[in-house]
Formats: sequence, C-alpha cells, structure tokens
Amino acid sequence: MRTLPASIFVTIPLLASVAATHPLSLHPENPHYFLFRGKPIMIITSGEHYGAVLNLDFDYAKYLNTLKRDGLNGTRTWSGAYCEPHDAFSIANNTLAPLNARFICPWARSAQPGYNNGGNKFDLNQWDPAYFKRLKDFIAQAGKRGIIVELNLFCPFYEESMWRLSPMNVINNINQVGSVPRTNVYTLDKSGPLLGVQENLVRKLVTELKQFDNLYYEICNEPYFGGVTIEWQRHIADVIAETESPLRVRHLISQNVANYKAEVQNPHPQVSILNFHYATPPDTLALNYALNRVIGDNETGFRGTNDAPYRMEAWDFIVAGGGLFNNLDYSFTTGHEDGSYLFPASQPGGGTPALRYQLRFLSETVRHLDFVKMRPDNTLAKATLPPGATLRVLAKPGKDYLLYLRMGVGQAKDSPELKRKCETGELRVELVLPAAKFSAEWLDTKTACSMQRTRFDHQTGAHLFSVPAFEDDIALLVQAQ
Repeated sequence: MRTLPASIFVTIPLLASVAATHPLSLHPENPHYFLFRGKPIMIITSGEHYGAVLNLDFDYAKYLNTLKRDGLNGTRTWSGAYCEPHDAFSIANNTLAPLNARFICPWARSAQPGYNNGGNKFDLNQWDPAYFKRLKDFIAQAGKRGIIVELNLFCPFYEESMWRLSPMNVINNINQVGSVPRTNVYTLDKSGPLLGVQENLVRKLVTELKQFDNLYYEICNEPYFGGVTIEWQRHIADVIAETESPLRVRHLISQNVANYKAEVQNPHPQVSILNFHYATPPDTLALNYALNRVIGDNETGFRGTNDAPYRMEAWDFIVAGGGLFNNLDYSFTTGHEDGSYLFPASQPGGGTPALRYQLRFLSETVRHLDFVKMRPDNTLAKATLPPGATLRVLAKPGKDYLLYLRMGVGQAKDSPELKRKCETGELRVELVLPAAKFSAEWLDTKTACSMQRTRFDHQTGAHLFSVPAFEDDIALLVQAQ
C-alpha cells in the first residue's frame, strides 16, 4: 500500500482576511461549488458544537489550528441568541453550554443581576464591544488559516430550558420584551417587539462583519422545530440583503431546509446554500440539484460514536454532487480544543482524529480533480451488489471519474460470499469510457491510502474493474492520461 502522492495535498495559504471585495461566492461555472480567493472549493470539515465564540472558556485559536492541521476548511458558530443547558441532548462537555457567568453574546450586560446562568441581565438596546471583538478575531483567525465560518444567526428553542437561557426571554433582559411562548419567538406576527430586536441584531452583525471574505450567514438552525415560520426566514434573508446592499458587499446566505431530505419549493432568491442535516442517503441532492445552488450536509449524528457511518456519509454525499459537508465533532470541547476529548458512548454522535484524517483524504482527493466540471451521473457505472449497497459516480466524461461503492456498515466484513467475490475478482464494476489511455486507482477510504493503481488503454464501451477486498466502503479514481 502507498499513500496518495504528496502533490495531491495542497496547502491552503495563510491569507489575512482583508476587505471582502470578493467574499466566498458560488462558482460562476458550477454553482454547486464555491469560489474562494480565486479558487474553486468544497467545504469539508468536522467542527465543534457551535460555541466557539459565545463560550468564553473555549480557546478558539487552538481549535482553528487543529482544523488547519487536519486539512479541514469550515466551522459553524452560533451568534449568542441561543445557548443550551448542560444536560441538553446528553452532550458531555457541551461547548454551547457555557459555565456560570461564562456566556457572551451581542447584547451588553446591564447593571441588574438575575441572568439565569449567572451574571447580570442583558440590555437589548446596547451592544457588547467585547463580544464583537471576540467574534471578529475568531473570523479573522479562521481566515488566516483558510477556514470558512458559517455564522448561524438564530436557533429554535427546542425546550423551555433553552428559552429560559436566551437574552431575548423577558426574564433575562431589562427591556420588558420577550414575554411570549418559545414557539412564537421566530414569527412575524406573534413575537411582539422581538422582531425588531432580531432585525437590529442582524443589521448589526452584517454591518460589523462586512470586511470578511471567509464568511456566510445561516438564517436559522433547524427552523423546522419550535414554531419558526418560513415567512420569518424569508424576512431575515431580506434584512441581510438589504443591509449589505449599501455596503457594496454580498455574503452568501444559507437556509437549513430539513433533516434527511426535502424538495425545495420556491427558494428565496437571496439564498445560495441549501443545507440539510443527517442527509444519508443523499437523496436530497437529486431532488434539488436543478436549483443550481450549493447543497450541504451540515450536521451529522445519532448514528453511534464510531467513525464509519460519518466517513461513509461524507463520501456518499460529496460523490453524489454535494458541495459542503460538516461532521458534528464532539471531540472538540473546552480544555480539548485539539479534538482529543474522549466522549462517552452515550454521546449523540462521533468525531475523532482518525475521522478527521479520513475527511482530509476525501477533501484532498476531490481537490486534485477538476470538480467544477464534474457532475453526478450514476448511469455511467453498474455492478451486481448486495441489497442496501450503492454505487455512485461523479464524472467529467472523458477525463475524470470518481466512483464510490458503499455497503452497509459491517456488511462487507460479515458477508463471506462478498469477501470471496472480492478475493477472486468476481465482484466487478463496469464503467462506460471513451477510447483513450486511463489510469485507475482504488482508494481505501478508511486508511486513507491507495490500494492499487493500474494504467490501461481502452477502446470502446464499458471497462471492467475487479473490486479488491474491502470493508464497508471503497472508492475508485479513473483519469484520462
């Protein structure tokens, strides 16, 4: 076995975030991907649980150094309109649950004690300069490392315990606003003065962050919970766009559409990124690919703590045409910003250094390709596979082909018949190719290395590839020479 050539691993230059005349944008040739600092990119990452800025105990410089070291280029962070109690979702050492009096948000503290998690209540008419200094430094430090920041503006209040911690709740501010049920907070007609508070927050954030190029905004995390209305989401998108117009800058806007999959109807014209959670299998890509926007799998979890399900979810989604993948990585916590936290088996997801290495391998594999000119096309290949297995193809016909063969977790390992077919060369993949010289390389997605490489002259029709023995999943890279 050998690892992929060093030439594949492209180092992202350490560029400072300067005036964002050209922030992250959709690629003009293929809007399923991004253009960043003059180069096409996908966002592939494994990030912390969104509290890097609002949690004063979190060392974000160490965290960002870890992402860069691990070859990853994205992170999500929450604005501070929402945080969580310590027992939320059974997450151990939750970065979105700051310790007593260690929560910081856009609004300044007042002189009146009584915030539910320690310290004084908030004044929703005053901004906290320390927060904006921390937020800007976080984005700037990320930019120096080539890391894209998703700033998530709002999040629904899943339970009363979350609403009781929000500065927008009347019990936590001195402004006598926010005396509404948690399910009315993100509406146009039931939130009272809170709509104005939210509009002011969006305008302030967008104005303060106008100079950063490594930034996009997500309207609301999981708005399909907690009473968030589509009309309110569209209104917030309008507020972002209207605020940026006189600033002569345009950052991308993301809408979190659904868990798993959904077909988007009448997308807002200002929304450029359609994000889904737990998008495996990646059926949502076929449903929405014609909308010509980046489609992301922006949160994973609830499939155990082992690496395999999330590695397979990533490869499956990217080869199916996705442009953004973010694994929710619980190994990043306060005190373990290097991603070394050994979380309990009860954790609602995974995340390890080994998984981040596997995701880096995926990232560098696709970065080596002219992926802007590639499209998903599963009609180009076929194989006789066991039930539940899938074969996907991302192709620039005549030039580059990336195939991904995925079994169910443990299916290949536990199938003597499949193992025998691999060992005897009976399991084969047929790929339609033009007449040309090609190289073919089988990639072990788990060990992040090349299994075997060959060159061949192809005349016409389909070329047969014998699949080597593998466990869970394997990839095939075919390129014209």
